[in-house]
Amino acid sequence: MASTLARSQIQATSRISVEGSSRHCSGSAPCIRNAVFRGAGLRRHSASPLQQFNKPIRKRGGVAYKNRAGFRVSASAERPVWLPGTAPAKHLDGTRPGDFGFDPLGLGTDPADLAWYVQAELVHARFAMLGAAGILGQELLRASGRDIPVWYEAGAASYFAPTGTLFLVQLLLMGFVETKRYYDFVKPGSQKDAWFFGIEATLEGLEPGYPGGPFFNITGLGTGITAKDDVFQMRTKELKNGRLAMVAVLGFIVQALVTKTGPIENLVDHLADPFHVTVAETLGRAV
Repeated sequence: MASTLARSQIQATSRISVEGSSRHCSGSAPCIRNAVFRGAGLRRHSASPLQQFNKPIRKRGGVAYKNRAGFRVSASAERPVWLPGTAPAKHLDGTRPGDFGFDPLGLGTDPADLAWYVQAELVHARFAMLGAAGILGQELLRASGRDIPVWYEAGAASYFAPTGTLFLVQLLLMGFVETKRYYDFVKPGSQKDAWFFGIEATLEGLEPGYPGGPFFNITGLGTGITAKDDVFQMRTKELKNGRLAMVAVLGFIVQALVTKTGPIENLVDHLADPFHVTVAETLGRAV
């Protein structure tokens, strides 16, 4: 009975795209083998006889079904891309977090280069999020009346030690951390064997770019997430926020160069006179 109902649903489908070719189908059973249905032929709702006949299976980027005859059928959900209607880069298959097929210059066509660029983007995204939060935090303190320098002049201020000394210490510490990260990228998991004050086991990490542990995940965020799809989504969200932060920091830099003020002050000036204090007006005066 279920088989008869399912076939009647399939006959109602106007077009079926078969892997490697596209043809019209009369509704016979062999016609649905390895087929991808487009349009409204398959919909997930409890009353559908086709859903009762087919067994749902998980598939990233769409809904997939596997019926009792062993045929694999996918609903018409395309892989998300950076610009709707465009084809993703061929070397980006969507298996990495944050992969929306964007590589117009073809920088990642070599697998080794792609692996390195993925790590580079991840690190830059995290630094950008810290930087954006630091800039906005400092500007909010200035707006509240605190006597502190604007963010792009913070390096010229006086601190508990000379600026040159602070820079040298930071260079050494960051150089050490980045060296450890590089060796972990070259040989994943190797840092748990390299001596470091008896805490080597905490430096093993989950995989390159995701060290975890009590030092790099102090609050234990995400430690209860075990499903691979949930981990994938969390990492994608991190990259989305990081990419937004990189664009934001670039905007802060342009604002500083053009207006000689911070982002919070720029926002206050715009809200006070939104029709005259605009990007176009500001850039026009600068030119």
